[in-house]
This record gives sequence, structure tokens and C-alpha cells, in this order.
Amino acid sequence: MPMPNIIAFDGPAASGKSTIAYQLSKSMGYLFFDTGVMYRAVTWKVLNDGVPVEDEAGVTRVAEEVLIEVQPASQDDNRTNDVLVNGQDVTWEIRKAEVEEHVSAVSAYPGVRKAMTAQQRRIGLAGKVIMVGRDIGTVVLPEADLKIFLEASVEERARRRYQELVDRGEKADLSEILEAMRRRDKVDSSRKVAPLRAAEDAVRINSDGLTIPEVLQKISSLIQP
Repeated sequence: MPMPNIIAFDGPAASGKSTIAYQLSKSMGYLFFDTGVMYRAVTWKVLNDGVPVEDEAGVTRVAEEVLIEVQPASQDDNRTNDVLVNGQDVTWEIRKAEVEEHVSAVSAYPGVRKAMTAQQRRIGLAGKVIMVGRDIGTVVLPEADLKIFLEASVEERARRRYQELVDRGEKADLSEILEAMRRRDKVDSSRKVAPLRAAEDAVRINSDGLTIPEVLQKISSLIQP
């Protein structure tokens, strides 16, 4: 296929899509934009402000008013971007377990998704972008030139998330992570607004048992001019 101007990456939590998309963006010189950080940032703000996650109106109001900025990484601590909430660096705060536990509920609210989708489309339609999320190919950028749906078993994804936390020196319980991921998968795939699913024209890749270079090779073979 011709060199794609917009590449959409979708898939469940910890399927490897952010890692793969980031590596691909570096090799192509494209903007890497993981839209999940926006929903995590909203969730962090909601929790930090003491707004009950069950309060849809309150959560939506936070999403409509908060200023979220995603910028190139300013520190060499394995981050792929800086994530700022009203000017505050929350790059690692939004990766904590409490945010992980509630982000699916927050992102399921129609008002939250509407607020975030508008910003995501503005960035994506500028082109030369690799955008990562759960509804990029189906809702945010259905006009994407190439759509990848990256998946892996829930057990493999839980193990990856556990190792990520351990590598950062944080306490982690594999069984708790596995159960939380199963709950998140259920919420993500069954929500009424923009549920997690592969676009009809997406290329599906299962990363179980594959190394990052092997997955990258599969994708690179799709975009060779």
C-alpha cells in the first residue's frame, strides 16, 4: 500500500500497542499519540479533585474543563511523552493502580469521550501520526489509511503490566492485576459508546509469543511502498 498518512492502533489494555506504535513512529518520523493518556489524565484529575467516579455529570464537567497536553518526552526515564494536566506533569501518576482501576468507567461516559475525541481528531487529521487507543479506527479516525488491531491473551497482558510496575520499583500483585484487567476488558467491550472492537478493515495481529521486533516486522511489511 502507499505510505499511510494516518495509522490507527487499537487493542485491549497491555496488548503492546503503545510500545509497538512508539517504535514504529520513531522509525517513520511520525507523531506518536497514545490517546489512552488523555482518559487516564481525566481519571487522575477526577480522583485528585475528589469527584465520585459514579457522578457522570461531575466527571464530564472535569473532562470539558481540564487542559491536557501531550508533549515530547522531557526526561530520560523511559517515558514516551510528557503528560500535563493544567500544567502539572502527571506522566507517571496516571499509570498508578488507582487510575487503572477507574479509567474504564470514566472513559465510558459519552460526555468524556466527546470532549476527548474532538481533540484527538484535530491532532490526527494533521497527518503523519500514529494514534493509539481503543476506538481510533472505529470512531476517532475511521478514515485512517492503515488500521491495526493488536491483541494478546489476558494472562499475557496482565504479566506485562505486572512486570512494568515491578521494573519501576512499585509494589504489584499479579493476581489482582489479572482480575482488574478482566474487569476492564468487560467494561471496554460492552460499553454503549465506542466499545472496544476491531474495525472491519483492520489488520488483526496477536502478539502472544512474539517479540517486539517480530511484531514490528509484521506491521512494516504492510507499509512498505
